[in-house]
This record gives sequence, structure tokens and C-alpha cells, in this order.
Amino acid sequence: MNIQDIRKHFPILNERVNKKPLVYLDNAATTQKPLAVIEAISDYYLHINSNVHRGVHTLSQKATTAFENTREKVRTFINASQREEIIFTKGTTDSINLVASSFCSQFISAQDEVIISEMEHHSNIVPWQIQRDRIGFTLKYIPFKDNGELDLKKLKQLISPKTKIIALAHVSNVLGTVNPIKDIIALAHSHNIPVLIDGAQSAPHLKIDMQALDCDFYCFSAHKMYAPMGIGVLYGKKKLLDAMPPYQGGGEMIKEVTLEKTTFNELPYKFEAGTPSVADAIGFGAAIDWINAIGLDNIQANDDSLMQYTMGKLSKDKDITIYGTAKEKSGVISFNINGCHPFDIGTLLDQMGIAIRTGHHCAEPVMQHYGIVGTARLSFAAYTSKEDIDAFFVALEKAKKLLLQ
Repeated sequence: MNIQDIRKHFPILNERVNKKPLVYLDNAATTQKPLAVIEAISDYYLHINSNVHRGVHTLSQKATTAFENTREKVRTFINASQREEIIFTKGTTDSINLVASSFCSQFISAQDEVIISEMEHHSNIVPWQIQRDRIGFTLKYIPFKDNGELDLKKLKQLISPKTKIIALAHVSNVLGTVNPIKDIIALAHSHNIPVLIDGAQSAPHLKIDMQALDCDFYCFSAHKMYAPMGIGVLYGKKKLLDAMPPYQGGGEMIKEVTLEKTTFNELPYKFEAGTPSVADAIGFGAAIDWINAIGLDNIQANDDSLMQYTMGKLSKDKDITIYGTAKEKSGVISFNINGCHPFDIGTLLDQMGIAIRTGHHCAEPVMQHYGIVGTARLSFAAYTSKEDIDAFFVALEKAKKLLLQ
């Protein structure tokens, strides 16, 4: 399927912004939704709207089947070994908070250490800081080099017998760096240290295989994968999930409740308290079907082509500074026009129909590393075309003339 055929699945791409054709380059924040996903959500509400798992009536049974079918689609998509290892959450942030809270409660004490990196999204910094302040353990940070690559020599120095978990991004949401997580996981496991991977920016672009990676936790969000907001996944190895206490209490996560005590449910339901976002989960299943039909190999090939083309043109512009020039990059490019505020860049581009993201991207330590307040960021999806990038560069030249005059 060529790029123009893919774009036909996304009606929103025909919108006009400020009387200009929309060029949507903010996919790292959220992707647009194909008709198949929109129709799956509509079909649920039109025909089988019901709560799941606890009903004996027909609608509940149909809704439950559709909901659990998505769990199996996720399991297959990431090649997890068991469906019990797929926990539905609200998204990557919720998944990381779940692990930080439950894992720390069970396995970490004041004398222990946790390692994360300086390039993390706030969602993989703040939850660990909260638990550090509650428990008293030491939080260590892997630094990154100016080109956006992690300092792996420093990581080896940070690991100690007190290290209880390492948590880091697969792909940086600012720098686009694809971290060598397989090597890092192998290093950590040689010290019997479990690893959590933030896959928010990798799951939409790269093939993810839990058996090959052998990570202990993997977190990602549906809305960055052409699916609805409000649904995401925590993959966790069963032995660890079994050992961890529930993150929240309420309906669904229980087996039996008396006035004296509660017996918790089996996996995955132990970590799925309350009514789930059923329609969004069904939409997620439709999005996985859509990705599989397009082919992740084709999506990655388009991404790589756009990355090479865009980085090549930006790197030749003496008025542009690029943040993140690692050898392995995916999906995201951050830059600034020298001497200009990123908000001004984003505002001018928006007037020309170009949607990008500006600011610190929920990664303020990255900005502090470079001594800047923020960046302009463009990011790709399966429907991003070379024509989109060309339109971006035309608009960028116009913005430069206004900002640098």
C-alpha cells in the first residue's frame, strides 16, 4: 500500500488549518485515527455497549469477548508468552506509576538504588522520585552525550549490588535516540537487575518482541499507535506481577471481599481495578489490525526514509541547531532556529497549516543538558509523506525570514 492509499484512511488529513492544508507533524504527542478504529468504537456503542466480565447477558458476553480479543492481539503484537502478562492501563504514564508503586513496595528499601536516565520523559522520572521520597532509596541517573546517546560506560559504573531496577526509554521523545536496550537489559540481567522499558515512542515505529528483548516490564500507549486515548499496556513478567501488590483497589481486581479481608484476583485482573475503557480497548484492537495490515516493516521503512531526508536538509542549514544526532534515531527530530524561541517557530508554522510541537516536551532535564528552554519538534507516522516534509521546509524558510530579519 503506497503512502497516498494509507492517507485515505485518515479523514482528518483533509482538514484545513488557517485556510491552509493540514500538515500534521505532531505524531509523537498523538497520532491520528484511521476510519477502521473510529468505526470499531462506533460499532461498540451502537451494538454491544455493556460492562465486561461480570454479566451473563448477551451484550456483556459480546463486549467481554471483544475486550479480551484485544488483549490477545496485544500479546501477539509484542510476542509476550502469556495473556496474563498483558495489563490494560490508561497509558504509558499509568503503567510506569503502577510499576514504580507496586515494585517499590515489594522489593525496595531505603538502602537500595534505582537507575534511570537523564533523557527520560517526566513520566519515567516523577514516579521514581515520588517513591524515592516515600521510601528513601537513592535515585541515580545515566547521563547522555551531546549527540543524544547514553553514556554506557557511566551506566556500568552506576550499577552496584544495591541496584534494584533500571528504567529507561526505548526511544527518546525529544532526541529520537533509539537506545541499545537489548544490550542494557543483558547487562542488567547479568547483575540480576530487572529492567523497565518506556516504549511509548518505539511501539508505533519498531517491531517489539518481548521474548527477544527479555525485559521485565514494557510500557506503551495506544493513542500513539493510531488508537484512542485513555488506554495503554503494561507488559510484565508473570513471576514479578504475581509477587507485586495491587496498585489500586476496587471492583474486578478482587476474588472475594468480606468485612475482614480481601482476596485478590488472578492476573491480569489483579491490576485492573474498576470498569475498563472498553470502547477504547476495542478501538486499540482495530488499530493493531490496521498496523498489521500496513506492516510494521513498511512503517519503519517510511520512517527511516523521512528521517534521512529531513535530517539531511536540516543539518545543512546554518541557522538551525538539531538536538539529537545519534546514529540510531526513530520518529522524532528536535531543532531550533538559532536565537529564536521555539514557541515563535511553532506559532508561525501553525499559521501556514504545519502542526508541530514546541516546548520542553515533558523532558526538562534534556533541556537543562543543552541549556535551552525548549525545542521545536516534528515527528512522523505511517501517513507522513515526503510532500508533508517539503511543505514543512517551505514554511520553515518563511518563518526564518520573519524571525531572523
